[in-house]
Amino acid sequence: MEPLALLQALHTAEKLKDTTRHCYTSGGRHESVAEHSWRIALMAYWIRDEFPDADMDKVIRMCLIHDLGECFTGDIPAFDKTAADEAKEENLLYAWVATLPAPYNTEMRALYEEMAALETQEAKIYKALDKMEAVVSHNESDIATWEPQEYSLNLTYGVPQTRFAPYMQKLRETLKQETLHKMAENGKEMP
Repeated sequence: MEPLALLQALHTAEKLKDTTRHCYTSGGRHESVAEHSWRIALMAYWIRDEFPDADMDKVIRMCLIHDLGECFTGDIPAFDKTAADEAKEENLLYAWVATLPAPYNTEMRALYEEMAALETQEAKIYKALDKMEAVVSHNESDIATWEPQEYSLNLTYGVPQTRFAPYMQKLRETLKQETLHKMAENGKEMP
C-alpha cells in the first residue's frame, strides 16, 4: 500500500483504540474495540493447531478487521444492537473499504462477505472466537460491572457459534465453568 494511503487507513483504524466496548478489563477500565480485535486474533494464532485444515492466516485477518465498522458507529452491545444498527455499520464500513487502494478494497470486501455468510470453516472459527472473547473479558472483569442479563448471557453467549467443532464446544464449556465458578465465588446465582 502506498505510504499516504496506508497512513490514512491507519488513522481511521486508530479510532478503535478510543472506541470502548461494554466490557471492562481486569484493571477496571472499559476495554477498547482494538484490544478485543487483537485478542481474538491472538486466540486464532494459539488455536491454529486445532484446525489443521483451516487457513488460519485468513482467520487472523478476519479477526483483525471484523469490527472496523465501529470506527464509524461506535460499539453497541450485542443485547442492544438492532438490525438497523447493523445495516448502518455495514453501509459505512463498505463505503470506506471501497476507498482503499486495490487489492485491499476487494480483498476486504470479500472477507466481510465470507464472514457474514458464515459458511466456511474460517468464518465459523472467527465468529466463535469473537463471541467467546467477550465471555473471557466478562470473566476477567469485576462482577460488579456485569448487568443483570449478563449472568445468564455469559453462560450461553456464543454456544450456537461453537457447535461446528468439538474443540470449540470444549472451549465454550470451559468458559461456562469459569463463569459459574466466578459467580459462586462472588455469591451470585443465576437469576
